[in-house]
Amino acid sequence: MAATGGAVAGATPATREPRHGWRIFILWLIASAIADPLIWFVWGPHMPPGDMSSSAASQQFDINVMAVMAAPVMLGVLIYGAYALVVWRVKEGDDEEEDGPPIHGNARIQVSWIAVTSVLVLSLFGFGFYELAAPAGAGAGEGPSPIWTPGGKPLQVQVIAQQWEFTYRFPQFGGFETPQIVLPVGQNIEFHVTSLDVVHSFWAYQLGVKADANPDVDNVAFTKPRQAGSFTVRCAELCGLWHGAMFDYGRVVPVAEFQSWARSMRTKLAKATKMLPPYALTYDPTVVPAINKAMAVAGIAGANGYYYPPQDPEQP
Repeated sequence: MAATGGAVAGATPATREPRHGWRIFILWLIASAIADPLIWFVWGPHMPPGDMSSSAASQQFDINVMAVMAAPVMLGVLIYGAYALVVWRVKEGDDEEEDGPPIHGNARIQVSWIAVTSVLVLSLFGFGFYELAAPAGAGAGEGPSPIWTPGGKPLQVQVIAQQWEFTYRFPQFGGFETPQIVLPVGQNIEFHVTSLDVVHSFWAYQLGVKADANPDVDNVAFTKPRQAGSFTVRCAELCGLWHGAMFDYGRVVPVAEFQSWARSMRTKLAKATKMLPPYALTYDPTVVPAINKAMAVAGIAGANGYYYPPQDPEQP
């Protein structure tokens, strides 16, 4: 006779439930350890807007950090969902009305969730605050008074928007105005963005510069080109019938080449520059005819040669 309380002969031992939490954690950890280096080292250098300038590189860095932080969160959701579909799906013979063990009131899960999410949120808050106050605070198109300005003597470039073209004045070279924008490598650029008519937006994509062009407003933005090349300038604010055609291209060139270009343009446009209104941070719309007349004398087409107020139904 078997001893009382002994195992019943032929009985199947109870199957121990796998440690699903550890399985999911290990899968998540491996996937995150693979994904984050790929994002940072492989995908990161190709993130927009590139690293052609200091401001663009700062924005690319911000996007890379956010992507590296977001990837583990996304992988956690995807891995948990995939694991649930594979492991916890209803199988043939299962009691479909049987629920899993409740986890309501599980202190370990609650503490872990609060701790992880609090660290993530506070880290993003600190990172975002620093990035807004440091690189972006040096004039990123938020208004006429930057939090701080870069050292040295920057090259000033005034961006004048009108329907439907950008023109540029260089006050340190006699104040000539041209629809061409050429910048030197390695020098801080101080953009002063304004408008002659309606609201536009100056967006130099590869430079990472975007600043609204508002009438009677001087909007300051800084950048420092780090490499030579071309960049695209677009209007990023719906501004009228030909908004889609309001774009052009600029160049970043070596310092010596820029100096030669600026001096030649100053000489070439001397007569037209005398006809322009004096350089100012903003312009009254009544000066538009004088500006366009000066451009015509210089042999350069202006926007469309006239000023069209927002309430004027007549368009060219």
